[in-house]
Amino acid sequence: MNKVYADAGSALAGLLKDGMTIMAGGFGLCGIPESLILAIRDSGVKNLTIVSNNCGIDGVGLGVLLNTRQIKKMISSYVGENKTFMQQFLANELEIEFNPQGTLAERIRAGGAGIPAFFTKTGVGTKISEGKDVREFDGERYVMERGLVADLSIVHAYRGDTEGNLVYRKTARNFNPPMATAGKVTVAEVEHLVQPGDINPDHIITPGIYVQRMIHVPAAAKHIEQRTVRKRQKADAPAGTGEEV
Repeated sequence: MNKVYADAGSALAGLLKDGMTIMAGGFGLCGIPESLILAIRDSGVKNLTIVSNNCGIDGVGLGVLLNTRQIKKMISSYVGENKTFMQQFLANELEIEFNPQGTLAERIRAGGAGIPAFFTKTGVGTKISEGKDVREFDGERYVMERGLVADLSIVHAYRGDTEGNLVYRKTARNFNPPMATAGKVTVAEVEHLVQPGDINPDHIITPGIYVQRMIHVPAAAKHIEQRTVRKRQKADAPAGTGEEV
């Protein structure tokens, strides 16, 4: 079975439909499957429910799908720096299901593990628990949260072999690994594509059994969400001298 496709459009062919649920890996702009997101935009599919920690920034990442109004609902933990996200939410043009970040991560992990629901103390007594099953265990109250499963998961990996085994690098190892397991179909974009056996088995994070399709993105863009610099008037003094150099 050939899992490697020529480009993002062909990798997503036959998988997209209006009203579907898509999980998109990444944290801020780190480890986002940008090529696959752009292909979703170009497909014109609409009324999407997107599961992602946040929604990129204006015009970058999932933000492009907000600009084209292809997203109906976000299941997220953070609005972040995206003004379009905020404006559409406040105008009741976008539905948002907010989750505590750890709860969102566990809902995704649970979905991938075949666990339909779990109980957590996070959110008990707040709006998070309104309308949900709250039970007592060992004298403590817990709220029930449902596991999440998506029609499609799109993820970004640093290295992968042609069998779909994936390795993530540093901060990009965020929501990508659990989302890869929680999609009915998972499509991965990979910066470095290698042959089976070229990855040390001990280094594999997502086994290839979870990945159905892949694309090679050797020149993946590395966006910076907020670039902060300062002008240095004088060189910093050696520590403990109390002097400027």
